[in-house]
Amino acid sequence: MLHTLLIQDHLEEMFYIGVLFAVGSAVMLVVAVALVMVRRPMVAWVTGALVSLGMIAGFLLSRTVGLPNGYYEDGWEAPYGPLSLLVEGVFVLAFLTWLGVREEEGAAPEPRHRAAHERTASRSDLSKGW
Repeated sequence: MLHTLLIQDHLEEMFYIGVLFAVGSAVMLVVAVALVMVRRPMVAWVTGALVSLGMIAGFLLSRTVGLPNGYYEDGWEAPYGPLSLLVEGVFVLAFLTWLGVREEEGAAPEPRHRAAHERTASRSDLSKGW
């Protein structure tokens, strides 16, 4: 939502930045809906994390080395800059947490045929004295 509030100003200041804000906002809206509605939200999480990381990178680059066409911002643009960084960072951390919980729950168990094969192989190894 924060980027949505700034689209018009950035379209006037540097058109492509405004377009990036609009696209990023639209994608994150779709991500939010998908996280609530989809049974397997991996694509939504990955997309949201990549967009968030891209927004963080764009923010930092625009205040250090600048962006194409001489786009450079001074300062943090409080409250929007710090709030955006916070929200985007929290999204990335939430994604990493979700990944960790997902792995702990065994969301991707090995196929049964492979596990059965390994049990059989390990039994034969034991009978050989390995």
